[in-house]
Amino acid sequence: MPLSILGIAGSLRAGSFNRSLLAACRELAPAGMEIAPWERVGEIPLYDADLEARGVPEPVEALKSAMRAADGILIATPEYNHSIPGVLKNAIDWASRPAGKPAYGGKPVALLGATPGRGGTIRGQLAVRQALDTDVHILPRPEVFVSQAGEKFDPSGRLTDEPTRRVVGGLLKAFEDWIREIRR
Repeated sequence: MPLSILGIAGSLRAGSFNRSLLAACRELAPAGMEIAPWERVGEIPLYDADLEARGVPEPVEALKSAMRAADGILIATPEYNHSIPGVLKNAIDWASRPAGKPAYGGKPVALLGATPGRGGTIRGQLAVRQALDTDVHILPRPEVFVSQAGEKFDPSGRLTDEPTRRVVGGLLKAFEDWIREIRR
């Protein structure tokens, strides 16, 4: 059976390296793995318990539904000020509700990220790990930190750096194996 993967980029910028990284993941995915990017992170309102009490907004329901339906979740995060973008943290906050019943609960998750800097999103990915509820199965290895991303993507946003393409392909194969292991 094909694996359905929900891809989330933690950036709003149309030409972001992390959106391009998710596009590369779609291209490099093993046979039988389908990665569907979720493009509505910017539509999610700031988390507010009063708003939640009046009814969960439609974009939040759509995110939760997509998370529940996926076999796994792939998150490509930039790093902003040694952490993750507010829009990504906000999406995780909404998806974690109601308390103790996150939409991503029990799901296999893989992380990767790209940045123009040298740090390669190490701290950003750590912040994602901390933000996710303990009821997830985060792929421990390989870790993919794409640094100096401006040198690894062409002007159209295609990942052209062959060593990085191999590392990303390796992550996706390991994620496929991780999902199947967790399903047993």
